[in-house]
Amino acid sequence: MDTSAQSGAGSAPAAVPATSTTDGRPGISGLTPEKLEEWVVAAGQPAYRARQIESWVWAKGATGFEQLLNVPATLRQSLHETFVATTLANTEVRPADRGLTEKALHLLGDGQAIESVLMRYPAAGGRRARATVCVSSQVGCAVGCPFCATGELGFGRDLDAAEIVDQVRFWGRRLAEDGAHVTNVVFMGMGEPLLNLECVIAAAGALTDPRRFGLGARHITVSTSGVLPGIERLVELRPPWTLAVSLHAARPALRDVLVPLNRRYPIAAVVAAASAYARATGRRVSYEYVLIDGTNDTLADADAVVELLAGRGLLHVNLIPMNPVAHTPWQPSPPERVAAFSARLEGAGVPTTVRRNRGDEIGAACGQLAAERAGEPAPEAVQRRRDRLTRQRAAALTGST
Repeated sequence: MDTSAQSGAGSAPAAVPATSTTDGRPGISGLTPEKLEEWVVAAGQPAYRARQIESWVWAKGATGFEQLLNVPATLRQSLHETFVATTLANTEVRPADRGLTEKALHLLGDGQAIESVLMRYPAAGGRRARATVCVSSQVGCAVGCPFCATGELGFGRDLDAAEIVDQVRFWGRRLAEDGAHVTNVVFMGMGEPLLNLECVIAAAGALTDPRRFGLGARHITVSTSGVLPGIERLVELRPPWTLAVSLHAARPALRDVLVPLNRRYPIAAVVAAASAYARATGRRVSYEYVLIDGTNDTLADADAVVELLAGRGLLHVNLIPMNPVAHTPWQPSPPERVAAFSARLEGAGVPTTVRRNRGDEIGAACGQLAAERAGEPAPEAVQRRRDRLTRQRAAALTGST
């Protein structure tokens, strides 16, 4: 369990970022080194104290300012009055896959709940061991993909940079107990990262800054369901991250149902922007495709994917059998249909991987633990949702309106 003091208040210099915690104190991990140094000097301390604080926060993983034993007590008190050492007020962890997968339900300072996941990959076939952390960027999600538990929760609020980074810091401390470290971070948890782009950029900056978390920029993956302005912004910025696009259907009418954002940003325009990102950065775009039984898993669907992506340059398709989610009428595609879909793409020259779901027994699909905490909706509401999805799917598949 990861805890931090959440009481107390105090005035803060202008260097302190905005916050959404109940008592007004932001997370210290949201400060850049320059802003932290400004705050230290404004607090009447020599500038070198900022380096000492950084060391405790980032290298030593401090979760409380009382742990900063090499700084004066007055500075520790000022830090406590102005910041929280971690924005995660409480965390529950559930293990799965014989310890290779762990999912965390984090409570934030204002009582909101988010999730993150640690996935360990042991060394094999000449590859080094990896530890990938999947983080949330929002409380809930406004996109509303019907096969996603987060979408059922609706949108709460954006996370600030510290709340995003502190999810990674949590797993970094946990891995350090085993002599391991985080090797990859994917923004694929709760929320749509490109609808909170400024905070995602700030969080990625903290994670890849050698003075802070120190992760290589090429070990960052940012996912999107197709927020076209956000992709276009990334094309301008050219960060060396992997861009992952949630595809799920190549036929527009069906994608309107599975990814409602498609009505605003059609998939053809999204793919064109993603291809521009690949050209600008030299990074391969990943297309994520959740396979749903009898919905988007036919050979005709595979052919539509080929037509959409053919000739688009650096790309890769990840096929993911759907994680069963409560309150939907859908199930994952059977293995033989997954294999046929994959073979169709590969045969057409589209690089494809079938990903194995992990952590099914702990509700590892995005948003499932938070949905459990929120409680069961009324049975009447569940049935209405199932009926609506059934009608929408039938209309999309038959071409009726």
